[in-house]
Amino acid sequence: MTRELLLLRHAKSDWTGVIAGDFDRPLAKRGKAEAPEVGRWLKGQGLVPNRVISSPAKRARQTAKRVCEALGYDHSKVTWEPRVYEAQLGDLLAVLAECPATARRVLLVGHNPGLEYLLTHLGGDAAVAAEDGKLLPTATVAHLELPDDWALLDPACGRVLSITRPAQMA
Repeated sequence: MTRELLLLRHAKSDWTGVIAGDFDRPLAKRGKAEAPEVGRWLKGQGLVPNRVISSPAKRARQTAKRVCEALGYDHSKVTWEPRVYEAQLGDLLAVLAECPATARRVLLVGHNPGLEYLLTHLGGDAAVAAEDGKLLPTATVAHLELPDDWALLDPACGRVLSITRPAQMA
């Protein structure tokens, strides 16, 4: 039996008036609108996760909550994982390795470049950037099929099923 991983880069963030630093940067108006659209799209595609892991950074937290609300997923069950913020590939692989066997479809909400590193590691050559050179712009979902063991995520072990940008979710 295979597993599925949904990688979601946080929605568009707001740089204006940010004094507190990158971690506390909130969603922009566009991001606040896109995040629930992502959740509705995932639900419409039948891609409701049974586990959600998110960076605790403000923009990722706001994205995850809005997506979960649209999915009908109880956002109090989200795992707010500090290792996802400013993550390197090894950090994200370690987080996924800790997923229980019961997690058949995981939604991971995070940041670039970590999510892009993970996508290219798992998907190999199938993870290609779009014409604009961007692999995972904000609010983009990558859907992958993976082997049955979260702890055994070797290079190119997954199959990229889709990479969907917000404009394609309408």
